[in-house]
Amino acid sequence: MSTVRTLRTPVCIIGAGPSGLLLSRLLKLNGIDSLVLERRSRAYVEKRVRAGLLEEGTVRTLRAAGAADRLDREGLVHEGFEWRLDGEHHRMPFAELSGAAVWMYGQQEVVKDLIAVREDEPGLHFGVEDVSVDAVTGDGALLHCTLDGRPTEIACEFLAGCDGFHGVSRRAIPAGKLTGHSRTYPFSWLGVLAAAPPMSPELVYAVSGHGFALSSMRSHTVSRLYLQVPPGERAGDRSDEAIWRELDFRLTGGTGALPTGEILERVLVPLRGFVAEPVQYRRLFLVGDAAHIVPPSAAKGLNLAVADARLLAEALSSWYGQGRRADLDAYAPTALRRAWLGQEFSEAMTSLLHEAPDEEPYSRRLRRARFAHLLSSEAEARNFAEQYTGVARR
Repeated sequence: MSTVRTLRTPVCIIGAGPSGLLLSRLLKLNGIDSLVLERRSRAYVEKRVRAGLLEEGTVRTLRAAGAADRLDREGLVHEGFEWRLDGEHHRMPFAELSGAAVWMYGQQEVVKDLIAVREDEPGLHFGVEDVSVDAVTGDGALLHCTLDGRPTEIACEFLAGCDGFHGVSRRAIPAGKLTGHSRTYPFSWLGVLAAAPPMSPELVYAVSGHGFALSSMRSHTVSRLYLQVPPGERAGDRSDEAIWRELDFRLTGGTGALPTGEILERVLVPLRGFVAEPVQYRRLFLVGDAAHIVPPSAAKGLNLAVADARLLAEALSSWYGQGRRADLDAYAPTALRRAWLGQEFSEAMTSLLHEAPDEEPYSRRLRRARFAHLLSSEAEARNFAEQYTGVARR
């Protein structure tokens, strides 16, 4: 039987998604060591396709982490998008209204860049499938796992749960100390990644009585497209031809103008919102999807996760650098305030874009009235733009 070894580290991070990798990198730049434990393989996390819209604050943070060279070369800067409402076209110039742009750059590319800037440094472990959090106290946390084939005990002063909605970190908070607030929407998105040029240089949000569709992109030659589908539909239920036919119908009115190509990937995305309170328990801090999930309608998930990681890195740097506890104490209220702002806008965007299966004509006309106000009022459009670009959460 192998002897259990003990490792000690100032900060242990569970999860090597964007928030965990970014937190580790920012801590390292401030002279703070950490261990990162990821359940999946490196190949898996580098290929896991997720969000692709980065707010300006996210881009600034990646630049500060030294992980934005490729983003600055290959990312697509957007200053507006297009509404298509029952066939009518309207442009939303959000950069002009808010003073901020957004970047189109896939989450998996962010992960690759963050791994690349630290791959020669120790402390990043993939394929760690058996992490257990055995104790969280006012002085630190104790974990057990298998590292490099050896049973290992990890003692840390702070524990960051960056392991997503289904991870182990949130479950380490006693049931009586945690409240989960959630909402599940009565529809899903069928997302496809396709070897086809985007239909437009900007995003297109198409809204009609036939259902919502979104045309996005990952590059000038790869498109990311979404269809609103009923709950219970599976990713493989529709043929490629049926998917392209429905996308073209919703995005172009069935003109055949939508560029098509090989579908490289399909994914079914349930629309749900979730916030855990608190996001801190003793020396455990929840970050990103471990703390909150937003529906993808407003593309806030990755951006909220990056904001959490930056906030916690700053707080830990103040603790280790100046012995300041105030920033650690402020993490939970600040992160929750931003999370609920992200939830509120995501809820508003989801309600605006989608017709519920049992929606009455009254509710449909209310949504059209909201669109009319958004398109006719500069003040309303400016408020929308500031939320869309993240300016309102600064």
